[in-house]
Amino acid sequence: QVHLVESGGALVQTGGSLRLSCVDSGRTSSMHHMGWFRRAPGNEREFVAAISRSGRIVFADSVKGRFTISRDGTKNAVSLQMNSLKPEDTAVYYCAADTGPVRDLETLTQTSVYDYWGQGTQVTVSS
Repeated sequence: QVHLVESGGALVQTGGSLRLSCVDSGRTSSMHHMGWFRRAPGNEREFVAAISRSGRIVFADSVKGRFTISRDGTKNAVSLQMNSLKPEDTAVYYCAADTGPVRDLETLTQTSVYDYWGQGTQVTVSS
């Protein structure tokens, strides 16, 4: 089973940086496709970034050039480095895991493909 735990959310000023982390605390012997999504107040959950099992990466247009996703260690851990933060980045950020087969990058931007989700971590960017 997969149990994802996010951490790192905080209150920061516009232009600041945060690093979010996601760790699978369950027992697993397989690498998964991993994604980050966010939900702003009053909005639907939206795609932020994803990394495939083979290391391919895709970002939402709204965060390109500002955010970086990377794998961290050997525990299916992933990090989201967020730079040049804007008030519109304010949201609850969720880590997700896809245990399925080989995927193309476009597929990994879709909420429905992911099997497991973390509890979320709050990011607030002040004006």
